[in-house]
Amino acid sequence: MPSLTVPPPALTGFPTVDALEAAFLALSERAPHLVRRRILGSSRLGEPIAVYEIGDGPAHAVIAGGVHPNEPIGFHTALALAERLVADKGLRHELDMTFHIVPCIDPDGTRLNEGWFASPSDRGAYGRAFYRPAPDEQVEWSFPLSYKRLHFDRVLPETRALADLFDALEPALFVGLHNAEVGGVYFYVSRDDEALVTELSAIPARHDLPLDNGEPESPDLVRLGDAVFRCPTVAERYDYLEGLGLDPLAEASGGGSADYLQRYGTLIMVAELPYWTHDDVVDDAPSGMPYKRVVQDRAERLRALGGTLTGALSRVDAYVTIPSPMLRGARAFAPLMTALADAEDERARRLDIDRIATRAEVFSNEDSVRSFRLRFGGMLLRALEVECAAGVAHDTVRRECDAFRRVYEEWVAEAVRVPLRPLPLADLVGVQLDAVLAAARAAVTA
Repeated sequence: MPSLTVPPPALTGFPTVDALEAAFLALSERAPHLVRRRILGSSRLGEPIAVYEIGDGPAHAVIAGGVHPNEPIGFHTALALAERLVADKGLRHELDMTFHIVPCIDPDGTRLNEGWFASPSDRGAYGRAFYRPAPDEQVEWSFPLSYKRLHFDRVLPETRALADLFDALEPALFVGLHNAEVGGVYFYVSRDDEALVTELSAIPARHDLPLDNGEPESPDLVRLGDAVFRCPTVAERYDYLEGLGLDPLAEASGGGSADYLQRYGTLIMVAELPYWTHDDVVDDAPSGMPYKRVVQDRAERLRALGGTLTGALSRVDAYVTIPSPMLRGARAFAPLMTALADAEDERARRLDIDRIATRAEVFSNEDSVRSFRLRFGGMLLRALEVECAAGVAHDTVRRECDAFRRVYEEWVAEAVRVPLRPLPLADLVGVQLDAVLAAARAAVTA
């Protein structure tokens, strides 16, 4: 069993794009014989995207932070990994890999989240300053893909830079540094490696963190072990929705890294880590509620959320003048809530009415809607406030902004009444770093 990773204990927030790059530059200047820096490409707003290479082994590992810019735990992990590799010659010799670490693949999107980085324990502040790109503007979901009726070739510059790195290296391992929000720790891997699955399931307990026992992110996921799932692809999600009789294009954007890397047989590992947890996330006791009813309730709440968001957008669409990233995101995610409701409705229709949901399943289904409200409602409110702050807001926009702010404040008040516990960032980083090293060992011994 690998030794327990113990990162620095004084982690209280997340580094900005500038602070992260400064830390990596300082490391490369301290160890120029070990750390090589080069530029992969530029973001849509012209910011250079750097990769830092450590080691000289024949196998290649690509580690990328910021693949979703609202998921910054991996910024700490990327730096901790680089520092560990520089300091530990024995580890470099053991793994015999070349690590290509991209600290932040989406600097533009990350900057739009920096407003909450200093106070990650405050769920209300998180939602209020939250930003997630529209699906076709996300690095993770904008790889080229052609599958059945889905054809996507609007590849972002950031995605193109990462894809070019994949093509040049044909990596043995890729780790996109993701994280979740509420619950326990869970993982994705792209192959059924029993030893790796067992190792991943054991890592959180060594850091006193819970495994997630609630509802998976998607009902079509394949479970490989305790809180470990097979890494999903867009093609698989397409087939699942098609099997429900729904239009897969209602959710589709581009391909994911898992779709793209299938050509190279790359091992993919993702460690999903929550900012907060709750006692119910590990409670397998029966809730007394039929699981079918739990899923139906979630569908109803998602449909109501989609209606609220699309209603507000429809009332201002003729008057907004600033095409901000928040507005583009809100326009994309509002109808997606209704599409998700359709999928859950159809899934519920096919479920056995007699099965009783666990308390963990009830909590995760309910909290997923609270999360979507704070996320996408926060983005819509930010978009309206941008218009007002610029002094170009039509009276309709100003009135809608005031009205929607009251709705959003009610959503925040409901969410913060749920007694969540912030998890120590150092332990979350420790789990992710241990998972990266476990995956690296699996990749070189396969």
